[in-house]
Amino acid sequence: MNVPVLEQVKIQAQVLVPLVKTLRAELGEERANAIVRKALADLYRKLGERWWRGQGERDLGEAMARAFDRFAAGDALDYEVLSKTPDGCDINVTGCRYAQFYKEIGAPELGFLVSFRSASLLSQRESATPAVPRSSALP
Repeated sequence: MNVPVLEQVKIQAQVLVPLVKTLRAELGEERANAIVRKALADLYRKLGERWWRGQGERDLGEAMARAFDRFAAGDALDYEVLSKTPDGCDINVTGCRYAQFYKEIGAPELGFLVSFRSASLLSQRESATPAVPRSSALP
């Protein structure tokens, strides 16, 4: 079964949002965020490494454009690939249901911490700069 990434994020948020809010209440926002970033960074970096190995010898621009197709599944993103080269791609995100979801559940600041940041980490590969899109839709 292929579950769109947006639906996976919504499922994960059912656990992560209350957990992060509790950590913030107990430890303070700065310390709680640092713990969450550290825990999730290792996980998402490993997932990203595995994903990159599965991409074969594709160039960075092509691979990132294909990754955005995956993140956009289920009408999750409105975006346009402005340019694509072997070294990267320039993407303009104009609508983001991920950000909208986090606003709807009253936790817009947590979207970046637990979801959008993960996409940035997934986009990393050795000797490459992460492809973080230009966006007028992200909080």
